[in-house]
Amino acid sequence: MAEYILETRNLSKEFKGFSAVSGLNLRVERGHIHALIGPNGAGKTTVFNLLTKFLSPTTGTILFKDIDVTHEKPSEIALRGVARSFQISAVFPNMTPLENVRLALQRATGDSFRFWKSDRCLGRLDGRAMDLLESVGLADYSGEITGELAYGRKRALEIATTLALEPELMLLDEPTQGMGAEDVEKITALVRQASANRTILMIEHNLKVVASLADRITVLQRGAILAEGPYATVSQDPRVLEAYMGGSHA
Repeated sequence: MAEYILETRNLSKEFKGFSAVSGLNLRVERGHIHALIGPNGAGKTTVFNLLTKFLSPTTGTILFKDIDVTHEKPSEIALRGVARSFQISAVFPNMTPLENVRLALQRATGDSFRFWKSDRCLGRLDGRAMDLLESVGLADYSGEITGELAYGRKRALEIATTLALEPELMLLDEPTQGMGAEDVEKITALVRQASANRTILMIEHNLKVVASLADRITVLQRGAILAEGPYATVSQDPRVLEAYMGGSHA
């Protein structure tokens, strides 16, 4: 039987009578890359906000590793091993990539607020930080100012800082958004690499990326599941094709 690291049961969120998410029963299998796709306004980001507790559900239950986390705080969810790319891995533009990753490593070791630690003491994290930068192709840029890096490299740095937290579940919100074809290929490869020994739930508009990466796809429309399954099945579903007006964009 499949082992599910994350489940939602009849999860709903209403805003002043508008149903943004309606009766969502989502199951994410451990070790899979699971894509959440749908037209604009389908409720994808609201789902991520519910899962990371930046929104409280109107009704329903969220289970992480079979534990009810519906009413936990965002910090408690993070401590359980859930990392969301744009929240936790946001980069600091005036710091170097090495400093950004080292800061994430400090958080993982519980030292993130010990600002009085010496550079020599923090230097013990440099080896691991450089390994992470190497893994995302940024070793040669470790001493540059992050704000001056190309957009694709900043996104790669976000993945490195997220990996520094060693999450069991990574939530990636449109990791290839705004990228040219070359950067899309690089980030796709990084996401595939990052999926080793962990689970990824991703929102992604680029269907080529979804087809390349996802083990399973959930299609949302108007806050509810329209279709679910592998890409070969979902991409041929008439309801999905209609929702995407030909299926060229998610």
